[in-house]
Amino acid sequence: MIKKYGYGLFRDSMWARVLTVSVILFFVYLGDAILSDWVPSFMQKVLGGSVLMGIVFAFSSMVGFMSDMIFPQLLKKYKARRLILLSIGASLVFSGILMWTTSWSWMALFLLAMAVWGIYYELLWFGSAQFVSDNVPVGSRSGVWGVISVFKSLAYFIGPIFGSWLVIGRGNLAVVITAAAAVCVGYIVWVFTNKTERSFEQNIEPMEKFHILEELGYWKVLFGHVWPVLLISLMMGLIDATYWTTGAVLSDNMAKNGFLGSLFLPAYMLPPIFMGVILAKWGVYKGKKKIAEIFLLLSGILLTCLGFKENLELMLLLSFLIGASLSIAWPMVDAVYSDILVRMGKERKHMVGLSSSTVSLAYVVGPIMAGIISSKVGERITFVTLGGLVVLMAVLLLFVTPKKLKLPQTEIAEWKD
Repeated sequence: MIKKYGYGLFRDSMWARVLTVSVILFFVYLGDAILSDWVPSFMQKVLGGSVLMGIVFAFSSMVGFMSDMIFPQLLKKYKARRLILLSIGASLVFSGILMWTTSWSWMALFLLAMAVWGIYYELLWFGSAQFVSDNVPVGSRSGVWGVISVFKSLAYFIGPIFGSWLVIGRGNLAVVITAAAAVCVGYIVWVFTNKTERSFEQNIEPMEKFHILEELGYWKVLFGHVWPVLLISLMMGLIDATYWTTGAVLSDNMAKNGFLGSLFLPAYMLPPIFMGVILAKWGVYKGKKKIAEIFLLLSGILLTCLGFKENLELMLLLSFLIGASLSIAWPMVDAVYSDILVRMGKERKHMVGLSSSTVSLAYVVGPIMAGIISSKVGERITFVTLGGLVVLMAVLLLFVTPKKLKLPQTEIAEWKD
């Protein structure tokens, strides 16, 4: 018998815990989505070009990459709920710094904001990954990541549209204040469920000492066994980073031709809203890597098709289909990571750091690469160039990826607790 309690959730249901986390993440991601759409265009106008914007934007991922090396040891005993709380705090600090930039467009402020942004996003990923590996059985992980992606994608679909309306009607400061308010709602939900979610209960643990060289040693060992899934993440990260930098600028430029033009970025974020539900019902637990690679290949082909004709309706359709392809590939890869985390036991955060660093690397390389290419050939052809790279890598991965990723369990067991 499933028992209800105070908030209409189900105390003994895994899906109740998933729903609670997803609602918190929705509001945090909504604030992030509003800013993610606004920041690239704002910085490009203030800093005077796509290349400099890309470099400054990439700084957040450089800091994120460093965080990935530090967090697995520094926050080793922190569980999901506390990690999500830390990410909420970092997000609010990020918004506070951005408020200053609307009045004082100093490079130092932008770099500080990007650094905090990088830390916030890594904390959020560590918390999400920790939650799934702690609470979800193997057969449900792809479905749970699909459901989480529904809430995340809904936030990133609404955010750019709402943010564009705020910029036009209310100005830059209103965008930042609204984003911070959305994150505050997420914090309120966190507090509201704090005393009732048993799966999140934990004591405050002391921070661990950390050694970067030691962490790099762990990564080297893991990379030799899980490199195919890391490369999939890298390629998907490059696409996503390009969309949220060059794509945001392209969407703003297209908006000059009417409201329909502003939907280039939202069209990319729309498919995961319903694809996540489909994946949850599908319940995939075998062949996840192969599925991810097939849809990665499809997304690369679709990216190259953006170069065929500069037609608004066609570009929106292709953007939608690219988002649909990645909305299947991302949960598959996240489910693979969750499987690996469970097999690693207490040392799981080293894998979280390595997987997160791969996406951080994509967000370092992606904005800079996209900024340079778009300054030469324009935003649309930048996506075509990226598509060619994705196709080549996806074909290679389809041929070389082993059926099962084996971990060095004996060596992992020797790592210190």
